[in-house]
Amino acid sequence: MTVDSFINCLINIVGGSLMMRRKVFQVLSGFCVALLFLVLSAKAEAVELQWFGQAAVKIKTVTGKVILIDPFITKNPKTPKELKDLSKLGKVDLILLTHGHGDHIGDTVKIAKMTKAKVALNADMGHTFASLEWLSYKQLIRFNKSGPIRPIGEGITITMVHAEHSSEVVYSNPETKKKEVHPGGEPAGYIIELENGLKIYHAGDTGVFADMKFIGEYYKPDIALLPIGGHFTMDPAHAAYAVKNFLKTKKVIPIHYGTFPPLKGTPEQLIKELGVFPTEVIVMKPGDIKKFE
Repeated sequence: MTVDSFINCLINIVGGSLMMRRKVFQVLSGFCVALLFLVLSAKAEAVELQWFGQAAVKIKTVTGKVILIDPFITKNPKTPKELKDLSKLGKVDLILLTHGHGDHIGDTVKIAKMTKAKVALNADMGHTFASLEWLSYKQLIRFNKSGPIRPIGEGITITMVHAEHSSEVVYSNPETKKKEVHPGGEPAGYIIELENGLKIYHAGDTGVFADMKFIGEYYKPDIALLPIGGHFTMDPAHAAYAVKNFLKTKKVIPIHYGTFPPLKGTPEQLIKELGVFPTEVIVMKPGDIKKFE
């Protein structure tokens, strides 16, 4: 049924004089045009990705859901001063943690308490968070690798994947004034599939590993956020090798570099290492927002 025939059916039901029918037709036509515009506008909405520096990323989906990954913000030397006011984050639906190091846990607990966001993390580190009374089990989503979850709606799927790194939680005990080291489980990366089908791979802190080939072939991410700093993670040469031989994503965003002295890798080095390989390197400054459809 066409829009015109649908409107005519409604007019016949309404009845009335010819003049009245014409007025009804005009009103309904305008309404249908407006509705069509809204539908098309909704489809045109883009995913917003903001980088705070290090591995801290904020994703705003096409339906307005907000996902934070490794929110190391207030003590991040590269995060712009105006973004260190956590109240300006607005609503947060989900926080994802790749591992237990302080420059990745960052402001997780404060943000979670402030926004009531769920915190998804490896199951072992979840026990540590609860035992330290940072967050209750009710607010934690403890899961593990290759087990897809949909914690904020059917349209968004989160899958934890392997990362080649380490993980521990260092806690400064206020009573003893000493540092304690607690289990951080295994490090991880995430595949985040959004409502519009866009797939983002946040690799967390990782070295290159052969099963990245599986990630590229099975999940087929559109965008990869890869560490390039070196010392603790891949350097630009290793990241380029991972892209060219395993992931083959159309776009890559370098992260985890330039924050601290040992992290010497640069996006320019990554671009050079990739050479003519047809992957676009999207270089962001801390605080930048990029849109993806």
